[in-house]
Amino acid sequence: MRVQSHRVFPALLVLASLLLAACASMPSRDPLQVSVAGIESLPGEGMELRLLVKLRVQNPNDAPVEFNGVSLNLDVMGRGFASGVSDQPGTVPRFGETVIAVPVTVSVLRMARQVLGMLDGKPVDKVSYSLSGKLNGASLFGTQRFTSKGEFELPRGAADSASTAMRSPDFP
Repeated sequence: MRVQSHRVFPALLVLASLLLAACASMPSRDPLQVSVAGIESLPGEGMELRLLVKLRVQNPNDAPVEFNGVSLNLDVMGRGFASGVSDQPGTVPRFGETVIAVPVTVSVLRMARQVLGMLDGKPVDKVSYSLSGKLNGASLFGTQRFTSKGEFELPRGAADSASTAMRSPDFP
């Protein structure tokens, strides 16, 4: 039995039209607002530093966002610094917020690269960071990606004392 193309083409055209109409009728969502709410130290292993990054996630939409995992990448001064994942499930309520804790790992080599990058002779008063990641959705199309940027000021003299310590002959 041979399928006739003149019968299949109109059926595919109708199916494609229905799919496009369904996608167009899906409600648009505003992006989640994510910021760093806090950072705590965790026990590290070997040549790594472990931190617990607390993210404040705000949902500006009329529907809750359910998730069953979180992925996070943290850049400092434009360079990759830390990454982490968590299988923590939860819900960000509609027009609400929640705090999600994600353990991240920083290798000693990345940390040294960051410090050496700050030793260019220029004073460092502010440190910029950017984070990106995703909340893995509990539903089929529910994954929400996010990005955020910010900066924080160093205490006066912190960069100078680090720079002096790195340049001293006692520094290994």
